[in-house]
Amino acid sequence: MIQQNISIIVAIAQNFAIGKNNELLFHLPNDLKRFKQITTGHPVIMGRNTLLSLPKGALPNRRNIVITDIPEEQFDRCEMVYSISEAAEAVKNEEEAFIIGGGMIYRQFFPLAGKLYLTLVHRDFDADVYFPEIDYSEWKEIFREDLYDEKNGFNYSYLNLKKKQPL
Repeated sequence: MIQQNISIIVAIAQNFAIGKNNELLFHLPNDLKRFKQITTGHPVIMGRNTLLSLPKGALPNRRNIVITDIPEEQFDRCEMVYSISEAAEAVKNEEEAFIIGGGMIYRQFFPLAGKLYLTLVHRDFDADVYFPEIDYSEWKEIFREDLYDEKNGFNYSYLNLKKKQPL
């Protein structure tokens, strides 16, 4: 069942690649600013490896919810949950909550998410973590901005998509 208040925010390559060796595949400063602007003031849900990959740990000005399967595990400024359903329950009364990774968490939340905030890089990357394949016919594009990053030498787009209601 689609949960309209659960959104996924992710930067993906055109081959759905999102990471390698627990790191992002590309550095887009404007995308990081966009991520901060969109998610600040909202809960963010992530797996433990995503939290561990953040340079300063928990993201400021956001409720950080970390999904782990290690019962005694605790991280500073984070709420710990132990399943996808427990994470969804923790944000049921929030206006919008953001799934921020990693790959396993994206895959499990993908069927539930009502919105996708995509940064789509228009080239392929070698990766060890991929986002689920998107059937764009199931989504309505509500925003698009096409850009070029001179430093990296590639085109990319910001796409905001809303899941179409099943008939």
